[in-house]
Amino acid sequence: MGITDGSVSPVFPTVRAVLALDPVRHGAPRLVAGDAGLDRPVRWVHVAEVPDIATLLGGGELVLTTGIGLPADDAGLRAFVGDLADVGVSGLVVELGRRYVSGVPRVMAAVAERRGLPLVELRRATPFVRITEAVHALIVDAQLTELRATEEIHQRFTELSVEGAGPGEVVRQAAELSGCPVVLENLSRQVLAYDPAGESAELLLDGWEQHSRRIRPAGRTAYDADSGWLVTTVGARGHDWGRLLLRWPGGGDLAAGRRVLYPAAEGGVGVEGAPPAGPPTRLTILVERAASTLALGRLIRRDAEGLERQIHRTLLTALLDHSRPVDEVALRARALGVVLERRHLVGVVVRHRADDPAGEGGPAGEAGHPGDPGTGDPESGPARLRDLAEAVGQALREAKLTGLTSAVDDHAVGVLLALPDPAVEERALAAFAAALRRGRPDTAAPTDRVGVAASGRLGGPPRDVPGNGAVRPPSGGAVLIAAGSGVGSLREARRSLIEARQVADAARRDRRDLPIFRLPHVGLAGLLHLLRDEPRVQTFVERELGALLTYDAQHPREHLLGTLRAYLEQGRNKSAAAAAAHLSRPAFYERLARIGRVLDVDLDSVEACLSLHVALLALDAIRTP
Repeated sequence: MGITDGSVSPVFPTVRAVLALDPVRHGAPRLVAGDAGLDRPVRWVHVAEVPDIATLLGGGELVLTTGIGLPADDAGLRAFVGDLADVGVSGLVVELGRRYVSGVPRVMAAVAERRGLPLVELRRATPFVRITEAVHALIVDAQLTELRATEEIHQRFTELSVEGAGPGEVVRQAAELSGCPVVLENLSRQVLAYDPAGESAELLLDGWEQHSRRIRPAGRTAYDADSGWLVTTVGARGHDWGRLLLRWPGGGDLAAGRRVLYPAAEGGVGVEGAPPAGPPTRLTILVERAASTLALGRLIRRDAEGLERQIHRTLLTALLDHSRPVDEVALRARALGVVLERRHLVGVVVRHRADDPAGEGGPAGEAGHPGDPGTGDPESGPARLRDLAEAVGQALREAKLTGLTSAVDDHAVGVLLALPDPAVEERALAAFAAALRRGRPDTAAPTDRVGVAASGRLGGPPRDVPGNGAVRPPSGGAVLIAAGSGVGSLREARRSLIEARQVADAARRDRRDLPIFRLPHVGLAGLLHLLRDEPRVQTFVERELGALLTYDAQHPREHLLGTLRAYLEQGRNKSAAAAAAHLSRPAFYERLARIGRVLDVDLDSVEACLSLHVALLALDAIRTP
């Protein structure tokens, strides 16, 4: 049952409603003048028999009199009625019989008509006390009804706020409570949600944008009488994002030509007129509470999303560093809707190949690949990580996968997939990779494969593929996916996550275009990455490359380590290495000779070059964070 059931009048009854009361009808009322003022609210009823009563009134009163104390001359009667109109009384009711027998003086009727003040004759003797009791009871009852309706509004919308109801449900409840059509639109006048309240939705929304732009109320919450819509702005924290509109059937086009008839008592005359000009206060309260619920819901959903991400990160971090018991992690994850018990768990890491946002990737101390773009924006690192985290979350939803996901460091986003069965692992990973590619076109591989591992670029086109079929080293904007081995319990999840992170770090220099990197794919580089903290590996690197690193520190412009890397990565093809290093052949040959002297090795020796190449891979693993 809507809050408008019974009557849509405001808290105070109108003159029209008072004339329909039984004690008044008993007096055979007849409207003499002032038809235009029948919808004035009656705040109180006052009995007066003196001519200067206007000074004691505050406006909104319905004045009852027998006329015995009124002036006898026309000028005095004009002043009496004029003073009542000036003070804002709702109407004047004169009982015939004591002063006026056949009717009120014409001069009173003329002034009342001119001022729009309802003037009513009671042609039968009526105890005024019964009228005052009935009207005051009506006022108190209307106020109580309004109070109850307001209480129901606040209770209903408080429940909706607590339950986190969506816009559609809030609009539906507003329509149900009011019995009126309700529309929620954005600032572009596009309908976000609506409820026709039993009317035709097609008619309600037909040409909505044009219709809505003609609805221009004066104020944040106001009634547009021309259109019949009660409108309030929706927004919070100084940011408005929409409008909530309620069509009140008592105004606008719907009310055009609509008349309400209150029949008279025996021998009386019916009182007829247009419906009230504005919606009741309770509807204003309703739309404002509904708008507040919508604004709060939007803020809560936004904040909840941020809070959910924080909890995901807390739980993933707890698994990686053992800061919380596994059972607690499982319990909190279940509360988020992510069930980790009795699931096949797979750690996944998605990361950019270069750590620095400017694209000057590569191990510390080395220049980036030629042609890599650099943004120079210190905020681009956190911003691109946030973008990547959002893309990963969206890919999980699109692939219909569940799991914990958040940034695990400054460069990578981790995911702990919770799968129902080990048999679906490969299919789930492939679906995730495909969804991530669709959500981020910049991660598409040059061969248009499902993978996002080798040559997608953030903010630029795919890298060219040289004619010999080898893929160039990816840029600092490229993204790759790495997955650890699947495990059968949450206690083993840490191993899968760490393995995925190690594989992702080791794969950063891998030129292959793979959908997902796994441990077997990273080969020697992966092994060296796993052993990067081993002192014997670090000693090997210093023994093989220490002299060259020292030389480069003393002569930074020559950068012999980069020359050696180009030589070894090109399979000791000096011409190709010179081109890759952007050096002339004589300059490149001279640098190679200098490297041989500094390291005291023969660079034509396959065994010596193999040892140096392994040392370079180990150096990369050590320098990779």
